[in-house]
Amino acid sequence: MSETKDSKAIRIQPYAKPAGGWDSLKRSYQALREEGIVGPGARAMLRTNQNDGFDCPGCAWPDRNPNSTFEFCENGVKAVAAEATAKRADRAFFAEHRVQDLLAQTDLWLEAQGRLTEPMVYDQASDHYQPIGWDQAFSLIGARLRAAANPNRAVFYTSGRTSNEAAFLYQLFVRAYGTNNLPDCSNLCHEASGVALTEQIGSGKGSVTLEDFEQTQAIFVFGQNPGTNHPRMLGELRAAAKRGCRIVVVNPLRERGLERFAHPQHPADMLFGTATEIASLYLQPRIGGDLAFLHGVAKCLFDWQAIDQAFVDQYTDGLAPLRAQIDTSSWADLEVQSGLQRAEIEAAARIYAQSPASIFCWGMGITQHRRSVATIQMLMNVLLLKGNIGKSGAGPCPVRGHSNVQGDRTMGIYEKPSAAFLDRLDRAFGLESPRAPGFDVVQAIQAMQAGAVDVFFAMGGNFAQATPDAARTHAALRQCGLTVHVSTKLNRSHLIHGREALILPCLGRSEFDPQAEGRQAVTVEDSMSMVHLSAGIRPAASEHLLSEPAIVVRLALAALPDSQLPWLHWLGHYDRIRDAIALVIPGFEQFNERVRRPGGFHLPHPARERRFPTATSKARLVAHALWDEAGPAATAANKMVFQLMTVRSHDQYNTTVYGLDDRYRGIKGLRRVVMIHPDDLAALGFQAGDLVDVHSLWHDGERHASGFTLVAYQIPRGNLASYFPETNVLVPLDSVAERAGTPTSKSIPVWLSASPVGTEPS
Repeated sequence: MSETKDSKAIRIQPYAKPAGGWDSLKRSYQALREEGIVGPGARAMLRTNQNDGFDCPGCAWPDRNPNSTFEFCENGVKAVAAEATAKRADRAFFAEHRVQDLLAQTDLWLEAQGRLTEPMVYDQASDHYQPIGWDQAFSLIGARLRAAANPNRAVFYTSGRTSNEAAFLYQLFVRAYGTNNLPDCSNLCHEASGVALTEQIGSGKGSVTLEDFEQTQAIFVFGQNPGTNHPRMLGELRAAAKRGCRIVVVNPLRERGLERFAHPQHPADMLFGTATEIASLYLQPRIGGDLAFLHGVAKCLFDWQAIDQAFVDQYTDGLAPLRAQIDTSSWADLEVQSGLQRAEIEAAARIYAQSPASIFCWGMGITQHRRSVATIQMLMNVLLLKGNIGKSGAGPCPVRGHSNVQGDRTMGIYEKPSAAFLDRLDRAFGLESPRAPGFDVVQAIQAMQAGAVDVFFAMGGNFAQATPDAARTHAALRQCGLTVHVSTKLNRSHLIHGREALILPCLGRSEFDPQAEGRQAVTVEDSMSMVHLSAGIRPAASEHLLSEPAIVVRLALAALPDSQLPWLHWLGHYDRIRDAIALVIPGFEQFNERVRRPGGFHLPHPARERRFPTATSKARLVAHALWDEAGPAATAANKMVFQLMTVRSHDQYNTTVYGLDDRYRGIKGLRRVVMIHPDDLAALGFQAGDLVDVHSLWHDGERHASGFTLVAYQIPRGNLASYFPETNVLVPLDSVAERAGTPTSKSIPVWLSASPVGTEPS
């Protein structure tokens, strides 16, 4: 697959303006224009994140004011525009293009073809997708599921866009079918957060709300780029900075949105060109250096006697082992392993020690490493040492990516459900749920590769591109008997298919959802545990689309023809699904009544009341040794080995590519780039603009990606950054976070070689 290069369109030049501003408005308008919906798109944006409108499909950042008419951002506009596009990938499109030819196109081109309009089935003889009726499609799926030798030979994946109602019905069907094979996108992103926090405070979720951002005195942002991934967060950081809150950024890359921001929805910023300085202190550790940095902060707190001893004594256990571990850490080791100077760590620790209330935010820059769980638990240790949980303006804030990834997990989309959850499910619906753990994403790929999966069903997402070790993942998918993808638009996963394959097109978040008893609304849960309604406001892209709950119900009826569960009754009105949820999920009592209040409702978090449902009924301080430099061997004879982290561009949402520009990083017109420190360029004998091949190192051999342009960038020496999914091929399948299984996409040992002259990017 070649990346089309237009030399006149390519430009690499540092971006001098603040994030946001007029460029953000310009790009928003451009996104609507490209999709042919300038008028309708603008009207749709005015109903985004509103009480009487729909939830933005872009990210999981909470809504500040449900009555405001401007609760959206540039990347939200791109997401809504992509969904509301006037373009269609219909039966004529599939008749024109063979799958083999579509595989040669870029992800950007595939996305640009528009909305899917009717169910399609793959025809091996012609190598085309062809139309199929809904009844025939579900008959095929049901037949293959019933024919499986056992339920564990089916895998049911879920993306984070699936609503609470669809997710609950989906997991209920899967357990009624007889398996816990429910891998989801959490396995790829914040699984380490859930594991770490559950062990320490008894809940895998963050404890803060937007109101805490109004009261906090210090915000620490770890491994996160809100300017691209959840731009509405910049509004909160702007407001905090303007009232004097100290903001400390800990990130290997200099990210423009964390330096200066001009709010596109504030007239003063736009009219007078003013911008707010966001970071009070910006630290650039080496990739994976956060654990050592946090050790250093904890060391300062102990040395300065700056811990909240009363809180620690009453609410925590494990202080002595933690103190002993911290005392063994020398400043020399901390500097080497963090990539920071002692003075830099102490400057951050001083801001933290002096703050009466602090929030720690983090993203996938923390979760996608081998020792992610240890790093997050060290982060929590530092919060707990100062009593920064269960009080206003303080607490942990893992920032999720997809719009309902947290809600899906709350609804039971999890391959390792608790016995208590399954007990409640069984009592409510008369089931005998399977109790053995199912496959997570990596285990599912391994099972497919071994020929142990007959049916792979994906509720949304782009599994082939979101997952690690692309060559192995693609080969594994092709081993399946049947692959099924529920989608709104064409993506590469439709082209990397099993022996049989179906595409099932579904309604988008912004579209009317008519059921037997009228138009329906769904609910979602944001990163801060707020649950609210989302109701479509525009006609469907095609008369042949089904809602996700309808697809799940049809799936259940086809695969479980003797099921006694009232699937069609639930589908008639989603209030009944919510009543069923209230029977099983704590915190959803009187669901229908509470979710109709303006803004919805907040799910209880025990840590906000300083209750910790752990084995000791206290928050756990957990000691972790520093990074083991003798970890997985990563050496290459006579080669300079780097640590590579994968990142998004600004014209991208997860695996969805909207354009070839990364505005804030100053990269225009191409995606196959490697960001590298200028001194490393010189040491290798390369110059900015040279083409290189990238080779990852692992125990089972090397992996290769070719044709990347070198870009000089402010990143620590020995570290590199490049975009996914182009570099997913370099992530070894069995390189995962300890105890969480998350792929280590932010720390890949690699070396570089010059691309052969004339080689086209592949």
